[in-house]
Amino acid sequence: MNELRQELGKSLARLSEEACTSEVLEAAEQGVWPQAVWSGLDEIGLVLAALPEDAGGVGLELADLLYIVARSAYHAMPVPLVETYLAGRLLMRAGIDVPEGALTVAPVFDERLAIRGEAGAWSLEGTAHRVPWGAACAHAVVVAEQAGTEYVALVRLTPAMAVAQTKNLAGEPRADLALQGATVVQAQALPRASEQLEQDGALFRAVQMTGAMERALELSLQYANERVQFGRPIGKFQAVQQMLAVMAGHVAAAKAAADFAVHGCARELSLFPVAIAKARVGEAAGLSAEIAHQVHGAMGITREHRLHFSTRRLWAWRDEFGAEVAWQRRLGMLMAQQGPEALWPMLTAFGE
Repeated sequence: MNELRQELGKSLARLSEEACTSEVLEAAEQGVWPQAVWSGLDEIGLVLAALPEDAGGVGLELADLLYIVARSAYHAMPVPLVETYLAGRLLMRAGIDVPEGALTVAPVFDERLAIRGEAGAWSLEGTAHRVPWGAACAHAVVVAEQAGTEYVALVRLTPAMAVAQTKNLAGEPRADLALQGATVVQAQALPRASEQLEQDGALFRAVQMTGAMERALELSLQYANERVQFGRPIGKFQAVQQMLAVMAGHVAAAKAAADFAVHGCARELSLFPVAIAKARVGEAAGLSAEIAHQVHGAMGITREHRLHFSTRRLWAWRDEFGAEVAWQRRLGMLMAQQGPEALWPMLTAFGE
C-alpha cells in the first residue's frame, strides 16, 4: 500500500470514529441527512476526488479513487459519495461543468429515458426508478436518448419530482424521479453514454462490496474469537473454522476480481474486466453475508450489532447496475462472440 492510501485510510477511519457512529447510521436510515459525515469528507477533499485538478478536484488515479470507495463502504458511510463520483466522471466525459454538492445518477437499472429539443430548450421524458439518494441531492446526471443519439443531461432536482420514495435493504434512500418538466441545466451528446454509466456503476458497486465484505469478515473473526461456548471460543471449533475459511476464500476471490477490473480499466472502461468483477463479487457478497450471520448466530440478526450495516449493503448493492446473473450472461455472450481462442489473450492483456 502506498503512502497516499495509508493517509486516506487513516483519515476515513478517524472520520468514521468521530461522525459515523451506530446512532448516525440508524438516524440516516430514518431520513436524517448525516451532515457531519458529508462535511468531514468535504473537508479532507474526498467529495471532489473523482475530478481532475483543472476542474477543482484532487486528480486521483482510478486505483486510489476506488480505494476511497472501498474504505467508505468498509465504514458503511451513509452518504452518496459513490453516486457523486459517478456523476462527476460522466459529466467530465461529456464536457459539462460539475456543480457543487452531492450528486446522483440515473438510470441505475435497465431502463430507457428520452430527451427532446435542442440546446437551451431541452426536455426529458420518462421516470427513473429507484434512483439512489434521488430526493436528497440537488442535481442528477441523467443518460437519455433522442433519435438514436445518447445524451448526458445535468438536471436540477426538486422535491416534487420524487413521486415515490423508498429504501433499499440497507436503509439507503431511493426515489422514483418523474423527469417530465425537469429543468435541464445542460445536455451534451455522448456516444455510448449508457454503456459507460452502467460499466462505471458496476465497477464502483463491485469495489464497494469488497469493502463491506472485508468488514463483515473482520467482525466474524472477532466474534468467533470472543464468543465462548462449552468452555472455549467458538472459533476453536472445526465447523466454525471451516465456515470462516470458506468466507475468507470468497472475500479474497472478490478482491482479486475487483483489483483485476481496476487495473483493466485504468486507462478506459472495458466490458470484460467489469463483467468479471461484478459477477464474481456479487456471487461472493451473498455467500459471505450468509456465512457471517451463521457465525454470529442470534447476535447476527439483532440491530445492536454492527454486522447488519455491512451485510444489508451487500444484499442491496449486488442488484444495482446489473446483478451477477446478468453480468455472467453478458460475459458468456462476449466470449461466445470472440471465440475460445480469444480467452487467454483477453485475460493476459489486462495483466500487462
